Amino acid sequence: MNLRQIEVFRAVMLAGSVSGAAQLLHVSQPAVSRLISYTESRLGFVLFQRLRGRLHPTPEAHKLFNEVEVLYQGVQRINGLASDMANQTGGVLRVACSPSLAYALMPMAIAKFSQRFPDVQVTLEGMLADTLIDSVLTQRADVLVAMVPVQHPRIQVHKLFRNRVVAVLPPEHKLADRKRLRVTDLKNERIIGYGAETPLAHAIGRLYDGARIAPRWVAEVMQTHVACAMVHQGLGIALVDELAQMGGAWPDLHVRELTPTIDLQVRIGYPRHEPLSAMVQAFVDEVQALRHPLLVPV
Repeated sequence: MNLRQIEVFRAVMLAGSVSGAAQLLHVSQPAVSRLISYTESRLGFVLFQRLRGRLHPTPEAHKLFNEVEVLYQGVQRINGLASDMANQTGGVLRVACSPSLAYALMPMAIAKFSQRFPDVQVTLEGMLADTLIDSVLTQRADVLVAMVPVQHPRIQVHKLFRNRVVAVLPPEHKLADRKRLRVTDLKNERIIGYGAETPLAHAIGRLYDGARIAPRWVAEVMQTHVACAMVHQGLGIALVDELAQMGGAWPDLHVRELTPTIDLQVRIGYPRHEPLSAMVQAFVDEVQALRHPLLVPV
């Protein structure tokens, strides 16, 4: 039985008559009768018997109908999935990002995306640079958003926003009255640092090396919001990327520009040699269209 024969057989079973099946399928009654007769001849057994002017399915037809219903539900799921992809109304979008961007920038982007596509489930995972690249190459993530250079021949990358290193000071700190700080102003200040494998650790190291001073580490963390929490407790000063303050979780902390600074530009990446699904393209468009006073395009 091909799919058309299955469709007509199912319609007759549901409608209980050839005329009813013809109405369901928007075809003529003779067309339904001919296809049923042809199907019976191909199968080698009778599907329907006419008794007292009414059509009655045979036991073989009932058994066949059970399997047809399983197939039909599978076809319906395929059609539903295709419709969801066409209308971007369902499915799962997998996003990988630098850990710092998971705190503020990505929630903003995902919220905007979900306003347009509320039925799409978004998964977000913070990763370090090498893992970010691997996640896209192995298809564990559909798209990456990073604040470190992403270089791989199989990944297409676009620069999005400026993201400079800034200093976060606790309330009433002696340096809080300055609008801008030099890196040399941090000499002998208690500094909350980051794990050696993080982008901020490398950036801070370059800043201190350029100023020819050594940092005075008092703690080491992996995430900027943890560093800000420690600043809030008066443990010391944290150097963070400026987009970390978009979340607004620490309004009583003082954020000051640094001179010189390092720009940890935000980049978005996805497979270079594979066409993007409509859903992934929509997410890329939403991220590129984000607007915020701290978001400066590059």
